[in-house]
This record gives sequence, structure tokens and C-alpha cells, in this order.
Amino acid sequence: MSKIWFVTGSSRGFGRQFVQAALERGDKVAATARNTDSLADLVAAHGAAILPLKLDVTDKAAAFEAVTRAHEHFGRLDVVVNNAGHGLFGAVEELTEQQVRGQMETNFYGALWVTQAALPLLRAQGRGHIVQISTVGGIVSFPNLGGYNASKWALEGLTEALAREVADFGIKVTLVEPAGFETDWAGSSATFAAQLPAYDQLRAAVAAAWSEVETGDPTATGPALLKIVDADNPPLRVFFGTAPLHLVPQAYAERLKTWEDWADISTQAQGNAA
Repeated sequence: MSKIWFVTGSSRGFGRQFVQAALERGDKVAATARNTDSLADLVAAHGAAILPLKLDVTDKAAAFEAVTRAHEHFGRLDVVVNNAGHGLFGAVEELTEQQVRGQMETNFYGALWVTQAALPLLRAQGRGHIVQISTVGGIVSFPNLGGYNASKWALEGLTEALAREVADFGIKVTLVEPAGFETDWAGSSATFAAQLPAYDQLRAAVAAAWSEVETGDPTATGPALLKIVDADNPPLRVFFGTAPLHLVPQAYAERLKTWEDWADISTQAQGNAA
């Protein structure tokens, strides 16, 4: 049976690839974007199979309205993909309050509003799949991306709790954690803090390190996501790209070693409690 999708941030990047992959195999999609003109070619190619919806996910009321409209239009929702988001570049000292709040409003609260809007509908159906587009930066933090990391770590924590809360309702939950891909994430959609000279050397080192990382092909992500949403037992977490397969185990090994090395302090901090 074909699936009904709701995808945020559909105008470009991963969102565009997810929408296109779903449509090309015969699924139907409610595709949201700040400017739905960007979806005109998909509408021309797929007609009534796609419902373009104008949405800024930071608008809670609009997010609830868009989810409700999509559900009423197609009669159900099978897959909800929270993809809308953008990058924020800057050392922690460089970030403004407005920049950090804007990052959280889109990357975290936007996903929260859409998720909350969809949950009653999915519970009533007794099935559904919520997919949160996170990042390897939601597991391991990188210099010059502290604000972005924070938004995705928040999304990861929320989503892990969510998965346990809704499993008995037949709702599946997956965090997709991409590494570097050739999208606009670091381009025109990104926010850049004013740079302090004190961090110039660090920025150069970070840029050099990222230049060594092989970037992925976004067109491969659509078919990959189809396999996830079609799985009987999809993962709570899955990497997109090969870099995390090496990076994350190393990071976890270092964390485990640190906790073990300082275990005596953990015991001391317990005090005399039984």
C-alpha cells in the first residue's frame, strides 16, 4: 500500500530528495516550504499526488494547521518527516542571543510543533512513523557549531523519550543522523556569527579537517529513507554517510574511558547513601 507523507523543508536539500523519492514510487506527499513556488515542478510532474503547503515551522499555529490540513486532504498520515532546519556557524562566544534562539526555534521547536500536531492523528490510526532529521552533530559536537549542535542534541533527547512513549500506540520513531552532504546547509540557508580574531586559528583548523571528509550524494538519501520507512522494525537511530561509522565509535570509546577513569569521584560524590 502506498504511503502518505508529511515533509517539512521540502524546497531543497534532503527534504526535496525525500519528497521526490516518495512521489516517484507512487506515494503521496504533503510537502511544506516557506515558498511553495519551489515545488511547482513537482506539482507539474505528479499532479494531485503532492499537496504543497506554505509553512514556517517556527509558527506553532501554522504547523498544527498544516498537519491537520494534510490529514484531512489525504485521509491519513503514514510518515511525518521533520526536515526543516538550518546551520548556525560560530564559536560559542561569538553567538548572539537572537541567533541561538532562531536556531532553536527552527531546528528544535519546529520539529516539536509538527510532532505534537501529528501524534493525536497517528495514535487514532494506531500506526505511523515519525522521522526526525538530526545530524552526526547531534551525537558528537564540533567546534564552531555549538549552537547547531545544541539544537540537535535537544532534538535527540526529545526523540528518544518520544520513541518510548509512543511505541505501544504502534508509532515508530527514527532519528536520521547525516554527516557531510552536498546540500545548501552551509550555504545561503545558514547563519554566520560575527567572527572574533581570537578564533581565526581554530576556524582554519576546523575548515582543514572538514575538507578531508568525503561528502555524500544527496540523491542517494531518498531511496535510503524509503528502506527505513518500509522496514517492519526500523532503527531509532541511523547514520546517513560513512564518516559517522568511524567517528562516533571513537567518541563513545573516549567517553566511556573518561567515566571509568573518574569512577572514584563518582563513588565519592555518592556520599554515604545506602
